[in-house]
Amino acid sequence: MTTSRTPSRARSEPRPAYQCDACGHQPPKWLGRCPECNEWGSIIESTLTGPVVAGRVVSSRLPSEPARPIATISAAPAKAVPSGVSELDRVLGGGLVPGAVVLLAGEPGVGKSTLLLDVAQQWAAGTSTPSLVVSGEESVSQVRLRAERLGALHDNLYLASESDLGAVLGHLDAVKPGLLIIDSVQTISAPGTEGVPGGVTQVRAVTAALVSIAKERGVATVLVGHVTKDGSVAGPRVLEHLVDVVLHFEGDKHSSLRLVRGVKNRYGPADEVGCFEMHESGIVSLADPSGLFLTRYNEPVPGTCVTVAMEGRRAMVTEVQALIGAQVQGSPRRTVSGLDSARLAMVLAVLQRRMEKIKLHDREVFAATVGGIRVTEPSADLAMALAVASGALNLAMAPHLVAIGEVGLTGEVRRIGAVGRRLAEAARLGFRFALVPPGCGPGEADSPPKGMRVVEVGDLQTAVQWAARASAE
Repeated sequence: MTTSRTPSRARSEPRPAYQCDACGHQPPKWLGRCPECNEWGSIIESTLTGPVVAGRVVSSRLPSEPARPIATISAAPAKAVPSGVSELDRVLGGGLVPGAVVLLAGEPGVGKSTLLLDVAQQWAAGTSTPSLVVSGEESVSQVRLRAERLGALHDNLYLASESDLGAVLGHLDAVKPGLLIIDSVQTISAPGTEGVPGGVTQVRAVTAALVSIAKERGVATVLVGHVTKDGSVAGPRVLEHLVDVVLHFEGDKHSSLRLVRGVKNRYGPADEVGCFEMHESGIVSLADPSGLFLTRYNEPVPGTCVTVAMEGRRAMVTEVQALIGAQVQGSPRRTVSGLDSARLAMVLAVLQRRMEKIKLHDREVFAATVGGIRVTEPSADLAMALAVASGALNLAMAPHLVAIGEVGLTGEVRRIGAVGRRLAEAARLGFRFALVPPGCGPGEADSPPKGMRVVEVGDLQTAVQWAARASAE
């Protein structure tokens, strides 16, 4: 016996829909008064058919602005305005775009507030619009003391200490700034939104409101964000999708070096890095930071080798140091600072296996970079290996030698990217001899810089031989 099913009403007939002809609100049933605009008798039955979202039919409405041909739209409103801080402008792609929202995240005490206070002062001094700094963590007196120490006092720089979003919007109406800085977004609460300040719901609501206001009024906005234990931006992941630019402010508290690294940028490159140096009197842009990562010796010292690391699209000449300790019983220590410990362990294993004169299985090894920079890319493998070999053989490398390349498990030297840019930076600082992987020498389209001798080395043993020959010249 076969039973027939009667199609449901939802499948056979369109569901009745109701819509307010005054505001477009769609209640689930007919009402005498619209709950959205409070108009009486404005709810009418509609036979509109369309996509259903959350049980409600979504109908088409007249857009606020009609679509236009792309050739007729001006790009002038999206032109970047220099902030006055050169290294920050480098990362942003030229400056701050009116209406853009920038999220700057970093660890506590790294210098986010100091940097942005300098940016606010430079903006107030260099543009015709004021800048407004809203601090939710400090009082205006505390910010004033820091500004006095940094020399960031200007009549067009306004300060406010608020934690309520409505009060922040009130300050925007009164000051009408061209630059708004919120320090930090986790301390601002939106009225009518559930959750505590800094929670997921509050951060999402506050950020969405600030993004909407920034786009509507054309105000360049910078939001300071907290980070988690692993260094990622705290809060919901949608926070990074709402803003236009995401920057990470990095640095070791024991070092004066600070890096602003671009993670997302809708107006420029997302792989750029800005360098700063922290002083007692403030933070200073470093247009040429390579000198921080080198040590000048009166005489060559064993256990050192120079490489060129890439931070974004910027080449930085960096010194790698290695110290070979005494023989120990059991498992010797492998300690690194500023380098990748896993790559050091691999390089030591390759040296132990491929170089007969180097025995490291029972020796302590310490490796580090100079100046607080962190180098984790494989291009530093060759310099790391030569520094360890130099310390183990007590052979000082030539002070004008630079080594670039990745080392494989069989001892071969592999190709890496941006060799021409790396060699040009090394030649600018006076290095005259370079060891590079095969295929990166004078035969390539990128010819070596004038005055620099470039030698291709296919394996680690050949690289050690050429390094010893260069030190004898």
